[in-house]
Amino acid sequence: MSKLKLSTTEVHQITMKTSQSLSRNKSLLFGILLTSFSFLYSGAQSEKDKKTSVISTKPFSDSMNHWYGIADKNNIVNPIPNQPKYEESEYTKIADNIIYFQRDNGGWPKNYDMRAILTTEQINDIVGSRSVLHTTFDNGTTYTHVYYLAQVYTLTKIEKYKTACLKGIDFILEAQYPNGGWPQYYPLEKGYSRHITFNDGAYMGIMNLLDKIVQNDPNFSFIDAETKSKVNTAYEKGIDCILKTQISDHGKLSAWCQQHDEVTLLPVWARKFEPPSVSNAESVDIVLFLMKIENPSEQVIRAVQSAVKWFEDSKIYNTRVETFEAPEMDSKFKKIKDDRRVVNDPTAPPIWTRYYELGTGKPLFCDRDSVYLYSLAEVSRERRTGYAWYTYNPEKVLKKYPEWQKKWTPETDVLKK
Repeated sequence: MSKLKLSTTEVHQITMKTSQSLSRNKSLLFGILLTSFSFLYSGAQSEKDKKTSVISTKPFSDSMNHWYGIADKNNIVNPIPNQPKYEESEYTKIADNIIYFQRDNGGWPKNYDMRAILTTEQINDIVGSRSVLHTTFDNGTTYTHVYYLAQVYTLTKIEKYKTACLKGIDFILEAQYPNGGWPQYYPLEKGYSRHITFNDGAYMGIMNLLDKIVQNDPNFSFIDAETKSKVNTAYEKGIDCILKTQISDHGKLSAWCQQHDEVTLLPVWARKFEPPSVSNAESVDIVLFLMKIENPSEQVIRAVQSAVKWFEDSKIYNTRVETFEAPEMDSKFKKIKDDRRVVNDPTAPPIWTRYYELGTGKPLFCDRDSVYLYSLAEVSRERRTGYAWYTYNPEKVLKKYPEWQKKWTPETDVLKK
């Protein structure tokens, strides 16, 4: 066989072409590897982000604590021993629980744990009770569920969360009174739950939710124009009702009661130990909400200024409430192992009682017999230790007031002596 002879030039040309080919192949291989790595890395990041995303379940804590801490024969389901819980990062499973508990009218019952890993039997009982319309805003219920669902839909774009969220918003709009207020329960039930309810943040929880929608919170970007318009109307009516329920004594505005009559808008009784009064604890959240309003009207400014002056004038000095160990006793409601007393303390910061008597402005207390009392010592031990009779919360308003006042009423400062 004859041998192929190549010149030096031809050998050089073949070598160059081979080198270039290998170089291109290396570049191609490197590109493929880099693309694959980037894809895998991106997927890993996506999974990591999914696992580490957390939506707070703190807004459900009041209802959760009631479910585990109070035996209620009216509960649809009760917790099993050591009921397991989802991690906060498992937000779709928590949202699925929220949908299980949602009633046919779009609202929710109170006092259940949305993080509970429910048994099949519990789920069946819950879903089977959807037609029972015992739905409420009490204990952080309904408005918290709506916002949670909105956040989950925004993250996942899973349609069932959007549907449940919108159904909840429709429930809130339907429950609103024509005068702008909200009852504690809807559909309306007998008793004090029909009243306009500021107690335990129910009314303001709704208003802060609506405020998110009105202010275009990105978690509600999916809301259609018609629903947004209805929310705007409900929001304005809600503010109007707040202004109309502010307590006036001989023409001087102070703050608000826990509950107001749904027709007359006057302060009314709630539970037997919750009298018609100026209620400082509930009024704080109302004032903080009004202070958030941009370009406030003269009515809003007057409401804030009047409440701030009331908080300043109703301060109690040199007073501290202390809890101490006491002999154990059984009450109808719970075992009591401690007691509370009011002590004189010149170093104590200002404090406020939860209630002040209408007309006199005296610190007010009450017991389960609805008799007015004027010191904590007169209250039975069960109620004395089982209720928040004093509060420091008005200080939150007084701290925010200077900035608000300089921005909106620079020529009028009600705190100047």
